[in-house]
Amino acid sequence: SQQGCDPFAQTQRSKLQHRRARINQQINKEMRMRAGAENLFRATSNHKVKETVALELSYVNSNLQLLKEELEELNSSVDVYQNDSESISVPMIPLGLKETKELDLLVPLKDFIREHYGEESVLFEKEIKEFMELRQAMRTPSRNEAGLELLMEYYNQLYFLDSRFFPPTKTLGVFFHWYDSLTGVPSHQRALAFEKGSVLFNLGALHTQIGARQDRAALPGLNQAIDAFQRAAGAFNYLKENFSNAPSLDMSAASLNMLVRLMVAQVQECVFEKVTLLCAQNDFLARLQLAQEAARVEDVYSLVHQTMTQPHVKDYVPFSWTTMVHVKSEHFKALSHYFAAIALCDCPVASESELPEQEKAFMQFHVTMPEGPSLRALLQDPEERRKLGKAHLKKAIMKHEEAMRIHGLCKILRKMDILQEVLSFAHKRSLSKYSEIDHEEDFFETGDAPDIHPKTHQKPEIKSPNFSQVKVTDLFHRLGPLSVFSAKNKWYPARRVHLRRGENGFGFTLRGDSPVLIAGVIPGGCAAEAGLKEGDYIISVNGKDCRWSKHAEVVQLLKSTGEEGAEIGVVTLQGSEGPRAADKKASGMSSGMPKSNKENSRKSLMNSKSASTLLVWSKKSKRSKKSTYSGVPFTAVGDNEAMY
Repeated sequence: SQQGCDPFAQTQRSKLQHRRARINQQINKEMRMRAGAENLFRATSNHKVKETVALELSYVNSNLQLLKEELEELNSSVDVYQNDSESISVPMIPLGLKETKELDLLVPLKDFIREHYGEESVLFEKEIKEFMELRQAMRTPSRNEAGLELLMEYYNQLYFLDSRFFPPTKTLGVFFHWYDSLTGVPSHQRALAFEKGSVLFNLGALHTQIGARQDRAALPGLNQAIDAFQRAAGAFNYLKENFSNAPSLDMSAASLNMLVRLMVAQVQECVFEKVTLLCAQNDFLARLQLAQEAARVEDVYSLVHQTMTQPHVKDYVPFSWTTMVHVKSEHFKALSHYFAAIALCDCPVASESELPEQEKAFMQFHVTMPEGPSLRALLQDPEERRKLGKAHLKKAIMKHEEAMRIHGLCKILRKMDILQEVLSFAHKRSLSKYSEIDHEEDFFETGDAPDIHPKTHQKPEIKSPNFSQVKVTDLFHRLGPLSVFSAKNKWYPARRVHLRRGENGFGFTLRGDSPVLIAGVIPGGCAAEAGLKEGDYIISVNGKDCRWSKHAEVVQLLKSTGEEGAEIGVVTLQGSEGPRAADKKASGMSSGMPKSNKENSRKSLMNSKSASTLLVWSKKSKRSKKSTYSGVPFTAVGDNEAMY
């Protein structure tokens, strides 16, 4: 069975998870105290009591504030997730995993198996324990492909749990408890959708941690970081589009939207680093490309910064994140002007043959045309190039200084020396370039350089999770095929029928596989006399379980019975009695209940126990009228219906 990484392995990261869990528990306790105090405050009319309670409330609130600040500091300890390489890479923002409480499903699932399925529930303890062990392991996934697969496996297994144990009309009565990833505030819900959503959130968060720890000084690490952040964006986006009314803030639409944009920006930053790594040193066009890539990074970080400062998100996002994103947008704006200056001042003037291509590139380079001579004249005149280059450097230096100023406002970021180093290195590099091209006899006023037009050669992709890559077997497949034996179907208690074979056979028509259906009963025949009815499913023949048996196997078992006949076990679905009612039942049954956060699940029901299918939740229940099950209870209707 799958293992999570050892929660007690005292690596830096698991220490972090432990501190997070501890703070979460303290927050939980304070929230309970606050709720109690608020209730008392509302209920009492005694002035003295009101005063005491108000004092208590302010104390609890300031405690909560301190705990949240401590949690923010943990959430910002980006360095724990960074790689150990010597080279300087700008830190990326990873997310901490959502914590959850242990969950004991033994009693609720056993009760459901006994009451709904009419089975001996003690026979399923092994499967229930296996499910609970999988859940336990998924709480501490390792930060690699195996950890991602573990989360996927659990997520896929929840599809089966949902189909087997969560009828549309009632819940199992267990609460799923999860803590908010950023604030540590606890939430709980009975809906399994909350569990699914939280696992999906952790899948995204784990991708961010994998992305942040790559060594981006070399191409393989950069490509892996790009892939990880794209997959993180995909997980958060999938969550945003298929899940509504989450009880915790980190899974609200506004917050997920912000996380998707943040991941896209981190991808764009990696793309810039990749271009830096690959581009030719002294090439004019390559330098222009770098400047435009940097302007593109500035663009996407500005968008993230706007998103983070919106009303519903502002109070909730760690101040260090908002600051870091703001710092990066200024930093990359500075870099775009720096590389523009380098293109103009360090690259050789174009030859006649290179000029048309350079002129074309330069025409689309600035947001507005620079003042002065025509582009062609400018490109061929070293002095004009130096003038414009100097204007770009002046702007770069202003932006570097702004980035450093904003960085200094956040005490958590001030401790992060890597970022400090990157900013001051870039600033010094622009200053020294400026003094190198600055002539004492310059009497012209350095103009204002126009901004650089953002452009990228690699647009970030939002990669949705591919759930089918991790195949799972339904742990509870012994309950029988899901097409019949699911939480939403109800059936009458199983009947045992003794069936003899007459001169004209058994007197019924059989159809389908797993389980085989009695499609018709001949009046006055053996089957009719034994009490079999149309719509009965054959679940056993002479004590052999036939729930999963193919048509031919059941026929073979029946035919091999001698004079004494066969003991047949059957069940009938409620509501499926009478001609063709079972067909009707199989068609429009997918109802979307977005209000209660139920998924409108377009479930393709299983006809083989190992097939892995996926859940599609959606807020839009419009198509539920048309949505039909692809795996209707009888596969291949008609073509293997035969008289026996």
